[in-house]
Amino acid sequence: MEQSVGTKAAAAAQLDGQLQAEYFHLTSLIDSFDQKSLTIKAWSVTLAGILAGSGAFFDRPALLWVGVVGSLLFWLVEGHWKAFQSAHYARIEKIEAHFRGEVDEIAPFQSADSWERSRRAGGMKELLRILRWRHVFLPHGLVAVALLVAALVL
Repeated sequence: MEQSVGTKAAAAAQLDGQLQAEYFHLTSLIDSFDQKSLTIKAWSVTLAGILAGSGAFFDRPALLWVGVVGSLLFWLVEGHWKAFQSAHYARIEKIEAHFRGEVDEIAPFQSADSWERSRRAGGMKELLRILRWRHVFLPHGLVAVALLVAALVL
């Protein structure tokens, strides 16, 4: 049985509404990833500052080495965090392509499946690419280098 024009239009409007809701949810989720990324940076700088101050004050270079390792680990955590965030962009791009009329078939509420496929496709190569982004490298990499130099000098 063929659907009437009105039924097709109603189904298309319902699909557009569902995709719009999914789109706005994903953009909100990406924004929350950015906020948490700033928290990761704050923890990293706080820990490094405490260890650097303690290491210098108490003349304990080992604390500076702990700070180096801690900064590198925070850099890795932020890299993973950004990779998790980036995995959502494929779905957002597909929804945008739908609204531009470039995608014929699209099912709503497929963000988890899309995220999983994006993460698997990226793998370690994607993580290494993200770790080189300036806004991911800073402040962790810079702090690690500064603590390394301080540890070698003390």
